[in-house]
Amino acid sequence: MPLPEATLHILVALADTDKHGYAILQDVSNRTGGAVKLNIGTLYTTIKRLLEQGLIEELDERPDDDDERRRYYRITTAGRREVMTEAGRLERMLGMARQAGLAPKKGSTA
Repeated sequence: MPLPEATLHILVALADTDKHGYAILQDVSNRTGGAVKLNIGTLYTTIKRLLEQGLIEELDERPDDDDERRRYYRITTAGRREVMTEAGRLERMLGMARQAGLAPKKGSTA
């Protein structure tokens, strides 16, 4: 099944480094040029589901100079696998759209 958009954005945000919730929101906004802005409710509902599914984990440790109330999250191996599977599915869909003339050819700026 396709990953929900918020799920994919959160997992991608965690791919390169551990982050707390607000940092995830900022990362998603930065990566999308401000086109996607997750709201707090969506973020924490999705984080709860990802924790239950084992796609991310909550860390016990945090930087020494950080607010102790912040919770940090890390993508798991299963989470990385899910993103890679979804990226492959999206790539195949884009290829079909290109073949049908509904998306620009690879490397095209049109």
